[in-house]
Amino acid sequence: MVGMVVTSLCALAALALFALLGGGANFFVCVGLAVLPVPIMVATVLLLDRLEPEPARDLLFAFLWGAGVAVLGALILNTVGLKYVTEPVFGEQGRFWTTVVGAPVVEEALKGAVLFVLLWFRRNEIDGVTDGIVYATMVSLGFAMMENISYYLEALDDGGAQRLEAVFLLRGLVAPFCHPLFTAMTGLGVAYAANRRTGRVTALVAGLLAAMLLHGLWNGGTLMGVGGLAVVYLLDFCILVVLLTLIFLERRALVRQIGHYLPAYLRTGLVSPQDIAMLGQMPLRREARRWARSIGGKGAARAMSDYQLAATELVLLHKRMDNGVIDVPFFARRRGELLRLMGIARQALALSRIHAGPVAPPPWGPSGFAPPPG
Repeated sequence: MVGMVVTSLCALAALALFALLGGGANFFVCVGLAVLPVPIMVATVLLLDRLEPEPARDLLFAFLWGAGVAVLGALILNTVGLKYVTEPVFGEQGRFWTTVVGAPVVEEALKGAVLFVLLWFRRNEIDGVTDGIVYATMVSLGFAMMENISYYLEALDDGGAQRLEAVFLLRGLVAPFCHPLFTAMTGLGVAYAANRRTGRVTALVAGLLAAMLLHGLWNGGTLMGVGGLAVVYLLDFCILVVLLTLIFLERRALVRQIGHYLPAYLRTGLVSPQDIAMLGQMPLRREARRWARSIGGKGAARAMSDYQLAATELVLLHKRMDNGVIDVPFFARRRGELLRLMGIARQALALSRIHAGPVAPPPWGPSGFAPPPG
């Protein structure tokens, strides 16, 4: 709660500062343009994260950190660095060095800081590559949204509407994924550190340095004209493809792990072979939620979502135990919680079937979520 309040206040302070600098209707126009791509980007992130969604409060905290703490910190440190470091040392080249070196170091350190906070306090929520990328993307979207406001205001001041259109085309439409891509490198390091016992510090440092390097290359490319921008854009696009491939491979591995770990729980009655098959296929998971809604409305659909999430979390818990990153007492306690949640969800769905009267059996198999006998 404290973190939410602090980050929100920082975001409001940044907006107030931009409003003072921009003034009038220009400020609201620039805010609207900066916000425009954010819902699409957030929806895309949530789509990538749909197999094992992260807590909404953690995603919101990351976004607000980027929009508040990171933006204010970068504004102060970049300004101070330009005035007292790069300009005195490099003279007329001071702004170039701030853009290519200073800003990437400051901004990626500030964005990455929230990932380190989550690693320290919410380590058990970071289950793999996808989670690291998702959190990195959320903090970067918040940062990019606020930074774009300042860029759009500056464009209006420098060249009017025509200049604003060019800057919006580049930052809002052509390359909105750049900030998330940079910080995703830090996210990869954090994901490794959360799921491995060795090489954690190396992974964190390497991820942060890679984020700074990619950011610096992009900023340098924007100063080298269309040719330089095209080269770094192509590089970033290739890295984006690699990241999406990693997410796809991790999801496929998780599906295999569902079939590996969950059969051990057949004797508990909390899963059946048909349920395991359903949990391992995204189309069947969606069909299961639709079926639950048809028999019991939103409550039953929520119960099915809870069941699917708890079962997936159980598989990931086993994976973390096998990797040696959690101890036996935590494993036993958390497994008990997840099994209880699965039991409650199954009972709710079974009761929904009774109250609904004659209904079609679950589409993934006749034995799944059967009402209790008698």
